[in-house]
Amino acid sequence: MKVTVVGAGNVGATVADVLAYREVANEIVLVDIKEGVAEGKALDIFEKSPITQYDSRTVGVTNDYARTANSDVVVITSGLPRKPGMSRDDLIGVNSGIVKSVVENVVKASPNCVIVIVSNPLDVMTYQAHLTSKFPRNRVIGMAGVLDTARYKAFIAEELNVSVKDVQAVLLGGHGDTMVPLPRYTTVGGIPVTELISEEKLNAIVERTKTGGGELVKLMGTSAWYAPGAAAAQMVEAIVKDQKRVFPVCVKLEGEYGINDCYLGVPVVLGKNGVEKVLELKLTKDEMALLQTSREHVLAVMKVLDGMK
Repeated sequence: MKVTVVGAGNVGATVADVLAYREVANEIVLVDIKEGVAEGKALDIFEKSPITQYDSRTVGVTNDYARTANSDVVVITSGLPRKPGMSRDDLIGVNSGIVKSVVENVVKASPNCVIVIVSNPLDVMTYQAHLTSKFPRNRVIGMAGVLDTARYKAFIAEELNVSVKDVQAVLLGGHGDTMVPLPRYTTVGGIPVTELISEEKLNAIVERTKTGGGELVKLMGTSAWYAPGAAAAQMVEAIVKDQKRVFPVCVKLEGEYGINDCYLGVPVVLGKNGVEKVLELKLTKDEMALLQTSREHVLAVMKVLDGMK
């Protein structure tokens, strides 16, 4: 199996590193536009293989999509990261052009691949990739829910002083302040989280989750990379190994939740074909209202993108 990661910055290099360490693919190709960066990071990851014992081979190239030919999955991390004071939506103009150009090259080299978008603003960049690739919805997906859910689980585990392994959760909506964590579907060792954490503290965790990316931008002066990279790698592993994992991912909705033609995070089954099935939860009136608010925000940004064409 072959996986390509476009963008050898912090996020892309982390994706490649995690994929190699977990031996998800025989070959992992790292691509970047800056001479020597992808080559150097790929070599560094390969030189680590005797130490941490994995057989995946990482290769780096500068803008050479021929080397990525016939990839099974392509992860796109290209684009400008956020800076303090910026929202994800502030990146739309520059990053949409970058994603469009990358996807054009990806489609020529790997016409049967599954595309996983990590570039921000996530939901709208997934929409851009769909427009450019003309792939069916199951093969153009965005990494958002896996990361957002991970942050949500981490905060809950921290609050209860329990293992993160025992926290299960579901999250819907766009990648940003309008995401919709669902405490009703959150459990710790099978116990509803609402029985373990007060409503006040749980609401505070939900709010921290919504602004989790911004919290890190304020601390570091740029976007996060370890958790986003690992989240994308986890999605790739589910696809390459046909694991049929249930993850929240950004996908085009076609009637699910009463929503059409909008890219939103919802739980899906991930396997060799990308999205094997979209899972439709029975939401309460309040939960549906929050999802509709998230939809309206994403649609507004999608219209901004449409207006740029």
